[in-house]
Amino acid sequence: MIKLHATAEEKEQIDTRRQFLKLGMGAFTPVLLSGIFSTKQNSLSEKSSNKLKYQCLDYGRSFICNTAAFNSVRMWIESRTIVVDEQSGKEVVYYQGGSCKSENTFGEKDLFYEDNYDFLPIFGDGKVLVFRRHSNVRKDKNYRSIKKMVDMWGADPNIVLPKPKSITELKTWKDIEKATAAGTPIVTQTEIWNEETGLRAIIECPCKTMNISHPKKMYQIDTGPVALPDLSQRYPEMMEGLRLAYLAFNTDSFTDFVVEVPTPIQNEFKNGAHVYHYSEHISVTAKNKLFVVL
Repeated sequence: MIKLHATAEEKEQIDTRRQFLKLGMGAFTPVLLSGIFSTKQNSLSEKSSNKLKYQCLDYGRSFICNTAAFNSVRMWIESRTIVVDEQSGKEVVYYQGGSCKSENTFGEKDLFYEDNYDFLPIFGDGKVLVFRRHSNVRKDKNYRSIKKMVDMWGADPNIVLPKPKSITELKTWKDIEKATAAGTPIVTQTEIWNEETGLRAIIECPCKTMNISHPKKMYQIDTGPVALPDLSQRYPEMMEGLRLAYLAFNTDSFTDFVVEVPTPIQNEFKNGAHVYHYSEHISVTAKNKLFVVL
């Protein structure tokens, strides 16, 4: 069992996050932060922009601390995706954990499996979605699986989300250039939506790679992986529509994604092997924001 040394206020926040992760949709109360989203009232994505505003996470200090006795594994939160049902007003938050390798946990030797694979979890709505990426695509292996949290590492994890000391929106290229050169942590928020299904999402992640062109006075974000939701249809469980992707943008009005999918290895054989690779390209209208988080 992981013990956290926290103040009374921090313990109250942790208990609230525990309840949210167990209850799922409708259990999250957003923290307001002025100026994150537009206040226009036209498109679906803008209808509720006054009430749906989210404070950035401090990604250097945010973790999911699981509580199972056999393995109280702590996982770094690498990104967050908030999916909103505009029709009902309900929402669910997904925390994407950092990737690791398949391991013989607590073994005496040979701590990595011989037939190794990447292991990446996403937590939310009382469940865990796990992506297992082997060296090739296998019909007898589950690339993705969904289980209840109690069947993974305990039903009551501690969601540790320390409040940042300050959050400052970067509104101009000069702001972005200065923050980049200074080496300050930058977090991005990308809002996407689908008019037909009435679903929208905010994808938030730390900026890992930032390109800066001084002659063009342009920037470009390249970051991932993130949990990209399929908003084109209503799934029985929204978690079923999550895929892994990298995102890139250099303006506030659109975002490009490259999604991990089964991809054939290019060679002279017609029936060559397939691997999971980021190869499906998607470009969508979006609202992009950048913040310095300290």
